[in-house]
Amino acid sequence: MLFRQAIDEFVLYLQIEKNYSLNTVDGYAYDLRCFENFLIQHGYSVQLHDITKTHVRRFIQHQITKENVKPRTIYRRISCLKSFSKYCVKENLIDSDFMIGIDTPKTDSKLPTYMSLSELRKLFHFLEQDNSRMAMRNHLLFKLLATTGMRRSEIVELTWEQIDLSNNTIRIYGKGKKERLLPLHPMVVPLIKSYMESLEEYQLHPSQPVFLNKNGKKLNPRGLHKIFKEILQKAGLPPQRFSLHHLRHTFATLLIQENKENVDLRTVQELLGHESLVTTQVYTHVDFEQKKKAIETFNIF
Repeated sequence: MLFRQAIDEFVLYLQIEKNYSLNTVDGYAYDLRCFENFLIQHGYSVQLHDITKTHVRRFIQHQITKENVKPRTIYRRISCLKSFSKYCVKENLIDSDFMIGIDTPKTDSKLPTYMSLSELRKLFHFLEQDNSRMAMRNHLLFKLLATTGMRRSEIVELTWEQIDLSNNTIRIYGKGKKERLLPLHPMVVPLIKSYMESLEEYQLHPSQPVFLNKNGKKLNPRGLHKIFKEILQKAGLPPQRFSLHHLRHTFATLLIQENKENVDLRTVQELLGHESLVTTQVYTHVDFEQKKKAIETFNIF
């Protein structure tokens, strides 16, 4: 079987059986095509059963030394190839796993970038004062992101049937279509009601997207990213420093920093929809003020 045919079958498996999101599936497909292109460019066989761990090691070496690919991307591509090879063994497409013995390189553990409380308040102040055409939508959109920790993909896919104003909850479909039910922050409930009043009746149908672009169509991730950057600049915040994902980091970090007595790591994990607690633990390393206080009150002298 050709490597490309195996990729197609694997992608179908991720879509149908694993129920992965389109973005995740596209990421897997792209990484596998990078490996396939490497095989073609270097004159190696593209028959699936001819692939060996030597090919993989040469691919990794080429990515690092010739393509200057970042360690985190290398880590992701190795992880992708591991999942792919396990699938191929399970489906009897190959006799042995060509990824056995391939280790993932260590990556630098970077602390997440997030807004300080004063920066978030500055953003909120602008949203509250803005009177542009799309101000009402933006006000709700970014406060909802900042008070739920939703991913960009989750908010653009949000429909009205996911919002329950009788119980003040929002149902989010995360990675792999996994559901999580979150309470709405009291500040966003009146914003939702006001925003609903500004829409046409057909736009409030349960199946309709909550957030629309200026043409009344469903907002897409790229458009949302552009809107966020423009709003940051207007709010007096550096657009090059923060991305939409940093609002998710801000939510988790401030939740822990500002509300320690009511929040534990397991709660933050469930709010963010992380599969593993290890992923959530990064937010325990960012509270510098807590560390500073611990040192200052360390009475040994």
